[in-house]
Amino acid sequence: QVRMVESGGGLVQAGGSLRLSCAASGRTFSSYSMGWFRQAPEKERELVAAISWTGSTIYYANSVKGRFTISRDNAKNTIYLQMNSLNPGDTAVYFCAAARTYTYATGSDEYEYWGQGTQVTVSS
Repeated sequence: QVRMVESGGGLVQAGGSLRLSCAASGRTFSSYSMGWFRQAPEKERELVAAISWTGSTIYYANSVKGRFTISRDNAKNTIYLQMNSLNPGDTAVYFCAAARTYTYATGSDEYEYWGQGTQVTVSS
């Protein structure tokens, strides 16, 4: 089993940056691909970024390409999401999730474990 806890959310002005962290428990963290999702009020949850076991392959949603960077540190059982040039459209609850796949997973139903989420609010 993998348990995950997100941190780093908060309130930031448009154009600002935040770095989210997701600390995972469990010895097999490195055996999971990881993803960051977000869900805004009255909108469906969407995949923002995903990363493979080793970090060698990465996926970004078009809406965040060039602004967000996903990374992982398997020695620390942690993944990160560096978010730059934030805009009000990025306001959402952000979740990290783990999938038992080698490469990154793009479907939410592929993800087996989820964190509780952290709120990101971007003011204009």
